[in-house]
Amino acid sequence: MEYEVNIGIEIHAELLTKSKVFCSCPVQFGAPPNTLTCPVCLGLPGALPVLNKKAVEYAILTALALNCKINRNAIFHRKNYFYPDLPKNYQISQYDTPIGIQGYLEIETANGRKRIRIRRVHLEEDTGKLIHSGGRITGSDMSFVDFNRSGVPLLEIVSEPDISSPEEAKEYLINVRDILVFLGVCDGKMEEGSMRCEANVSIRKKGSDKLGTKTELKNINSFRAVERALQYEIERQIEIVSKGKEVVQETRHWDEKNEKTISMRSKEEAHDYRYFPEPDLVPLEIDDAWIENLRSQIPELPEEKYERYKTLGLTPYEAKLLAHDLELSIFFDKAVKLYNNPKNIANWLLVDVTKELKDRNKVITQTLLTPEIMVELLLLIDEGKISGRIAKDILPELIDKGSSPEKIIEERNLTQITDTSALLSVIEQVLKENAGVVEEYRKGKEKSFMFLVGQVMKLTKGKANPKLVNELLKKALG
Repeated sequence: MEYEVNIGIEIHAELLTKSKVFCSCPVQFGAPPNTLTCPVCLGLPGALPVLNKKAVEYAILTALALNCKINRNAIFHRKNYFYPDLPKNYQISQYDTPIGIQGYLEIETANGRKRIRIRRVHLEEDTGKLIHSGGRITGSDMSFVDFNRSGVPLLEIVSEPDISSPEEAKEYLINVRDILVFLGVCDGKMEEGSMRCEANVSIRKKGSDKLGTKTELKNINSFRAVERALQYEIERQIEIVSKGKEVVQETRHWDEKNEKTISMRSKEEAHDYRYFPEPDLVPLEIDDAWIENLRSQIPELPEEKYERYKTLGLTPYEAKLLAHDLELSIFFDKAVKLYNNPKNIANWLLVDVTKELKDRNKVITQTLLTPEIMVELLLLIDEGKISGRIAKDILPELIDKGSSPEKIIEERNLTQITDTSALLSVIEQVLKENAGVVEEYRKGKEKSFMFLVGQVMKLTKGKANPKLVNELLKKALG
């Protein structure tokens, strides 16, 4: 029997404001525990919240970028539940009147483009953080509470259950993460917890109109983990249903080490949280002028960059890699303005520069390589002053020191050899030392020719003009 899969994703993104959402405590990752707190974010009696305007603007910006309708009167609610890292025993959140509703995001799937509906985008406060002695709550002797994160502005983005596979879920998450990063509202670092996700997943018999019983998956902290957790849970549910049993609605924990989901608790419904309007905050009034002002601040997003890059002659693969990398796309755009050969720039950035960046575990803005230096290097190749091989050799120094390519080749005498007589002398030596290879070439083995070219480049330490070497070598071989 075949089954259909329905997945909905809840994304929680910490916003890049300087202070928390309802107090003036600073937002800073990695600070010593419990050093960024005050009576408001500790939930002490008599403390009153004051709404952070920048957090609201970031929420509106994101909702607009996700094609949402904006509620002109958004209301904050108290979501009541007890947990050790929630000092007030309630969380200030939004319930039936969030900031953004009825949005969508289109993603690429194996069957073409697909629209994922977005139910809501709302603003709330983050909780504190529990630190367990054993790494997780089960098997730990004790737990500590760090309230630094308590009150950090948190944006929740909730999709409809339109996602049909773990692969689609991963693609959706990556696309949302990239939009948040391009907007500058969140750094998207799942490894630091600044972006977290939960997935609701259910299965149903193919052709059925009734959704199956869903389970909620928590503790998913990477895109790879999303795929694996969903795949495991889908297989678990299919096994249960195929035996004639029913899936229990519950919250399950993704055990990364053992690669399986574990039951945590029965799933709460909205009424279990006893929502009611937050009495200490007035309704949020969002007028058209505010919305349009923020809409005008939305930068070119990845999907728009992707389409534009394809018009520059880049392949869809190249365009996607560049368009979804904020720092690399900014570098690329600046370089194209200085050097009208987008394809060449993209090739160097995506192959040679990317390799060097990975070796250093850095993004391009953390190096001293600039678009001007990159263009200077490419122009030297075009002018025949250096070979591509020499350019690759000096690239690490350009990245680490920001040196001038022209200055380096002058100081090290790396200028390309274009003197015909000098190259003919080297070619004569190569042919004499590799008589067997020459004979193979004359018998039709084309690969032998490239070996001979390589020997010439080796003897000239990469300084010979490759095009000229090819021409002279062919003549010499007769």
